[in-house]
Amino acid sequence: MTSINRVKEIWSAGRAAFGVWCGIPGAFGIELVEGAGFDFVCIDRQHGLVGDDAMYAMIRAAEGIEATPFVRVSQNEPWMVMAALDAGALGVIVPLVNNADDARRAVSACRFPPAGTRSYGPIRAGRRLGIDPEPLGENVLCVAQIETKEGLENAEEIISTPGLDGVYVGPADLALTLGVPLEDASENTTHTDAVEHIRRTCEENGIASGVHTTSGEAARECAESGFTMANAAVDYVMLPEAARREADIARGGETK
Repeated sequence: MTSINRVKEIWSAGRAAFGVWCGIPGAFGIELVEGAGFDFVCIDRQHGLVGDDAMYAMIRAAEGIEATPFVRVSQNEPWMVMAALDAGALGVIVPLVNNADDARRAVSACRFPPAGTRSYGPIRAGRRLGIDPEPLGENVLCVAQIETKEGLENAEEIISTPGLDGVYVGPADLALTLGVPLEDASENTTHTDAVEHIRRTCEENGIASGVHTTSGEAARECAESGFTMANAAVDYVMLPEAARREADIARGGETK
């Protein structure tokens, strides 16, 4: 069957997918970036302020701008994963995956039996994908976050988990668990070597590699280094940065 998952198609073509990360609740912010050409929208329920009702509206908005709707769930809990998928998410990002058991738990929640334990009830997803479990399952991407020292140490076993589509690096948490100050992470070889190890291991295992960034420049650099998924913008970063810049210009100051 033909996939309707834009990110899945991009990965199949050997290209990198770029997205916008959304922690501010509500659909309007996503609607405003229509025309920017983002490949995916990630609705952040771990650190964002997004509740259930906002998540549903934001998934619809992502569909409206033809971007793949991802949800980063709050925890590696099957019911959270299943609820996001039943609402129409075409991918989940699961935080704090530290070992193979964690990875298998995430994958299982995304797959219908016999491949997994996802409960059948596509209350909204079925309106877009149909009620056949095969297309419902085939269009879903399961991405695990490696963002701790333990996860780094178990990277090979996590990344080789059957059914896992990709790994997404959480660079801030990874830095903290490695004892690297956040302000030094981008230049610290302990941190940069760890991130590269995860990326390279994903490449060797034939799955996607993603990393959290906050700008188009950083996302491009990550893609050039071999990552296949990066967010080029974060809504709660863009808004205050733009506001400070414009306020400074209005007062005759230099742009920042």
